[in-house]
Amino acid sequence: MCGIVGYIGKGQAFPILIKGLKRLEYRGYDSAGVALLPNAGELNIYKTKGKVSNLEELCKDKNIQGHIGIAHTRWATHGEPSSLNAHPHVSQDGNLAIIHNGIIENFSYLAEQLSGKGYSFKSTTDTEVLVQLIDFYYKKTPEDLLEAVRRALRKVVGAYAIAVIDRNHPEHIVAARQSSPLVVGMGQDEAEYFIASDATPIVEYTKQVVYLDDGQIADIRPGQPLHIVNLEAQDVEVDIKEVDMDISKLSKGGFPHFMLKEIYDQPQCLQDCLSGRLTIDNTRPELNKIVLSAVEDYKERLISAKHIIIVACGTSWHAGLIGKQMIETFCRIPVEVEYASEFRYRNPVVSDSDVVIAISQSGETADTLAAVELAKSRGAFIYGICNAIGSSIPRATDTGTYIHVGPEIGVASTKAFTGQVTVLTMFALALANAKGTIKHEEYVRTVKELAEIPNMIRDVLKVNDQIADMARTFTYARNFLYLGRGFSYPVALEGALKLKEISYIHAEGYPAAEMKHGPIALIDSDMPVVAIATQNGMYEKVRSNIQEIKARQGRVIALVTKGDTTISHIADAVIELPDCMECLEPLVATIPLQLLAYHIAVCKGKDVDQPRNLAKSVTVE
Repeated sequence: MCGIVGYIGKGQAFPILIKGLKRLEYRGYDSAGVALLPNAGELNIYKTKGKVSNLEELCKDKNIQGHIGIAHTRWATHGEPSSLNAHPHVSQDGNLAIIHNGIIENFSYLAEQLSGKGYSFKSTTDTEVLVQLIDFYYKKTPEDLLEAVRRALRKVVGAYAIAVIDRNHPEHIVAARQSSPLVVGMGQDEAEYFIASDATPIVEYTKQVVYLDDGQIADIRPGQPLHIVNLEAQDVEVDIKEVDMDISKLSKGGFPHFMLKEIYDQPQCLQDCLSGRLTIDNTRPELNKIVLSAVEDYKERLISAKHIIIVACGTSWHAGLIGKQMIETFCRIPVEVEYASEFRYRNPVVSDSDVVIAISQSGETADTLAAVELAKSRGAFIYGICNAIGSSIPRATDTGTYIHVGPEIGVASTKAFTGQVTVLTMFALALANAKGTIKHEEYVRTVKELAEIPNMIRDVLKVNDQIADMARTFTYARNFLYLGRGFSYPVALEGALKLKEISYIHAEGYPAAEMKHGPIALIDSDMPVVAIATQNGMYEKVRSNIQEIKARQGRVIALVTKGDTTISHIADAVIELPDCMECLEPLVATIPLQLLAYHIAVCKGKDVDQPRNLAKSVTVE
């Protein structure tokens, strides 16, 4: 959840650290801090409650010199957001400073043990306990910080990505990870090194990175090769990867918010997602096809699956619900969609004949990663769908597909959702074609229309101004109801989630037909209802549901197919969508719901990109 960044080399650390924190702020923004070593024996720590901009302001009149430093932006777990609980934390003697992403589960026990050895604590965080524990072992192994960190971590239960510096030895940084992401960037000729929670702060300076694995500790020294050991003190081979990331996607590009930019990015993002995987032959349409290397390479294993389980959290779970319908419709394989946080703890029925699909934008979602490990232990075949290349889930799965939508900075997911749905659609079509469970004519037609989805989304984006005007009417609503049926039901859930996340309006997604079994009691003139009412097989049913709402003075915003003349006369407001196949409608219908949530939040004056209490990557339970 938290974001960590570090630098050691010949340059000044502070500007690199601040820029890095700003790029990682989507991971947490309750407080921020930095530790700098200007000279041997000197340690300057500056930290404050609030966002990175607050830290930047605090440091204007401070000594920010130093060629080595670590910095942190926090999403609070243990201890309320405050300057005292902000990272970095220091050892009792003031020699060591640490930053930490994760949760130390046995910190109370460790604190009790350390208290008996004369240690005291200024904050209420688990991280301060960790730095005191490292200090305890450091005093037993003077001059060997790597060994002190290793011995301390062997006593720790929980998740961590940490970086530790010693004011008396400014020649190195020691970093380690367990169940929280950490990447080391390597400068030219190993003259400088960077560390961060993900690659976004690093790509500006180097493309050469090393992703630490669980239980690995790195001793980072400029001018020397990267040295990595495991918790058993055994040397680990350094595996250097090259990062391919478009740095332009890390800026707002003239948009007022990252979220709006990322909504508008979706046509190109989905084009990138489809590129090289979907082939259209306009002269011979029968040759239209989808090729996913992961499906081709493991065709027999996937074809033989008797049962598929999708595990995910949040928005990714909603994508999984759409994927379930796709796979069951086209592949005729039963699919369950599980919240990863529940799946991992309820002793699920999983066997070696099952396929488990793990969906995560970041590839670091703690619950989803734990669900993957559980399924692997039962012999299941694991297929990952992720955005972040080189992240933990892709490294833990048997195979998978990247969505390739680029960095998503806005905390409320937009393009990652449509990217996940696009990949699930391609997966279902490719597998169905391999199994022979879809008619070739339907396969060819669906592939062709999927190729048109980016252009359809471009058309939908033209209603942005209309939605912005509409949003003003609903700014002061306290509750919303979102309704959909079939493929549109998960879209209703996702639309409600977006509104909750960024506007703080209570919203609920519901199957339209189930409204009669409870939620209809809530309907009155103050309850806006968003109904997805496109002209598909459920059109007449949804129209009846809308009439039931109107009979009780409900206010209806309807998403309709362009040219609709029936529901348009019933609803209070309509948003027109291009006509497309029912199975592909989620990719189109999601867009106006993203825009509606965005504009309502803007009208309410909310922080759209960094909504309260949320973080982008949930790497803790």
